[in-house]
Amino acid sequence: MKYEPKMEKEIMCPIEYGIDIFGGKWKARIICVISANGVMRYSEIRKELGNITDAVLAAMLKEMIADELISRRQYNEIPPKVEYALTSRGKSVLPILQSICHWSRQQTQDELDRKLPPCKTCDQLHYENC
Repeated sequence: MKYEPKMEKEIMCPIEYGIDIFGGKWKARIICVISANGVMRYSEIRKELGNITDAVLAAMLKEMIADELISRRQYNEIPPKVEYALTSRGKSVLPILQSICHWSRQQTQDELDRKLPPCKTCDQLHYENC
């Protein structure tokens, strides 16, 4: 059963729309993981993300499919095989996420260098200074 908010979201500006579509704790990370690896199966995504629950990952994937950021391809075989990939709309978010990554590293370069691993999406696309 999908959670339905009591009040409809009131989006006041385009930034709110973007944050609703690809923001939050998990969606941007899912986009980066799929971008870095190409086509992925559910278990591979979960393994890459590490500390995400099955319920949250399933919900995020469903939302992202509904928002046309990722595609889901199911093969009719036993055992079932399902693959996820970025759509062209999902790929269009990558420069935005790379810009955020670049900005974050510029603002807190020393602290981030100590705390964060390299950004797979930025490294894969050879984004300078990220």
